[in-house]
Amino acid sequence: MSVDVALPPVEKHRHHRDVTGGWLRPAVFGAMDGLVSNFALISGVVGGGAPNTIVVVTGLAGLAAGACSMAAGEYTSVASQAELMRAEIDIEKAELERDPEGELAELVALYETRGLDTDTAERVARQLTARPELAWRVHVREELGVDPDDLPSPYVAALSSFTAFALGAVIPVLPFMLGATGLAVAGVISMLGLLGAGAVVARLTARPWWRGALRQLALGGLAAAATFGIGSLVGAGLS
Repeated sequence: MSVDVALPPVEKHRHHRDVTGGWLRPAVFGAMDGLVSNFALISGVVGGGAPNTIVVVTGLAGLAAGACSMAAGEYTSVASQAELMRAEIDIEKAELERDPEGELAELVALYETRGLDTDTAERVARQLTARPELAWRVHVREELGVDPDDLPSPYVAALSSFTAFALGAVIPVLPFMLGATGLAVAGVISMLGLLGAGAVVARLTARPWWRGALRQLALGGLAAAATFGIGSLVGAGLS
């Protein structure tokens, strides 16, 4: 006689998004910065009474300068961070070779602070660090909070930042390149871009899309209004 045994449902683990990679932050920041800064720049120039050709040249110059600056800044920042991480990893390797028992004791103490009793913490630490090629990786992850096999790439950060900034910055200048003579069309397109970019970022961070969209719209609108006012005052003073 067979007995049916009800098995517990298999838990489905949710696949988490990559939150430590080197592309998301510079790409998001670059797109936002490109759109807001070039929209504000063009607003200031238009507010000063500049003709269409000057607006286009200014917008394209702002795009090129900003994209190159963002890429250089992100490359330097991420490269410096990676170099610092590698230096700390080298220090950890040297300490493991010089005093393996002392480093083991540090790992045991760390696991004890996370709730393991001393015997269990020591067994876990010894088992994880039994192989020399894995021991330093365990110590780096646990003590420094760094994955040595997944350090951010300065090239990825620079390229992401450059591309995203350029894509964001071309939005407000595009209407003038197609013949627009006022700020109305560029303003509408830029505002829609700000709403869309804010919504995308909010979705990536699992926040309400409308909150991110309205926040970005408000920030971009304030920046454009401020530079338009300054451009108008300067233009009136020079005329």
